[in-house]
Amino acid sequence: MSTEAELYAWLVLDQVPGLGSDELEQLTQLTSNNASALFDLEDQQLRQLGWKAKQVAAFRNPDKAWIDDALHWLQSSPEHAILTYRSDTYPKLLQQLFRPPVVLYCKGNVSLLDEPQLAIVGSRNPTPTGHQFAFDIAAQLVAAGLVVTSGLALGIDGWAHKGALEAKGKTIAVLGSGLAKPYPRRNVGLSEQICNGGGCLISEFAPQLGARAEHFPRRNRIISGLSLGTLVVEAAIRSGSLITARCALEQGRDVFAVPGSIFNPLAQGCHYLIKQGAKLVEGVEDILEEYQNLALGRQNYACSQQEKSDENGLAKDILLGSVEFEVTSIDVIAQRSGLPVTQVLAQLLEYELRGLVAAVPGGYVKLRGK
Repeated sequence: MSTEAELYAWLVLDQVPGLGSDELEQLTQLTSNNASALFDLEDQQLRQLGWKAKQVAAFRNPDKAWIDDALHWLQSSPEHAILTYRSDTYPKLLQQLFRPPVVLYCKGNVSLLDEPQLAIVGSRNPTPTGHQFAFDIAAQLVAAGLVVTSGLALGIDGWAHKGALEAKGKTIAVLGSGLAKPYPRRNVGLSEQICNGGGCLISEFAPQLGARAEHFPRRNRIISGLSLGTLVVEAAIRSGSLITARCALEQGRDVFAVPGSIFNPLAQGCHYLIKQGAKLVEGVEDILEEYQNLALGRQNYACSQQEKSDENGLAKDILLGSVEFEVTSIDVIAQRSGLPVTQVLAQLLEYELRGLVAAVPGGYVKLRGK
């Protein structure tokens, strides 16, 4: 852990705009990894490092109230941590970014940040099929030994976190707000479950800072930057999920996408990514085969897959086979199965309780993996 003076210096540096990894490495070498020694430098020396006038001004006149708030937050709970760019626990994959966060505010298990991670992102308003796929594949990924990373947003992000937690795995949430003001408010309970389940919340934004639109592209680069690859489950052409995928490409990370119906607007972003070279994903093995060189604990995954296979075998019948992954009306289900509508409705209710189908406007959809 940094000394108080060292941490103070990094919090000052965090207020200096435009510092990239090259500049940060240069500064740490110049000061022999002692950031507080920067205060001994003259303005002329800082300008010789390539600093612009506004950078020097920000360094000489930091917002001390902002720093005091950050230090107070750090001291308010043993779960809180502030990682600087040169902290031993700062995630190594993030240090490779062109412009990494100068500091990271963390709550929970910071040791997860250097564990092999797979990011899952997607629409805030997914279809039932989409949210079920995100939930299921997150559970399968953590069973295979990966940490699931996402952005705590409503929709696919939230379902990915929930799937990881349901499987007793670990998950990391990267926020677009300060940790003292988690956003969205509807997922505050989920953020607490993540920490209580041995996961971690992180943000590059000061704890008391609320969510702003311009924060989310910056958050997205951290989601992809922490991860070996990014899986997009459902996304429109113009969406934050595609920004995350682009960040992953720029960072030299893998991009995966789940295909869908050509009539589903939320499949268009995934289809675009696949056309651009993203790997098409139909199941968890499509992802895991890319990381066969990693020592992942896959025993639990194999067992869960066998249990799931046995369970699904019981559900394969004419009626279930009459329900599509797209909306299927009751009349069509009855016609395909040859069963009376009353029997169809009763059986579909049982399937819904078992998580095999979901009732939606216009009929029912089969849930993926079922």
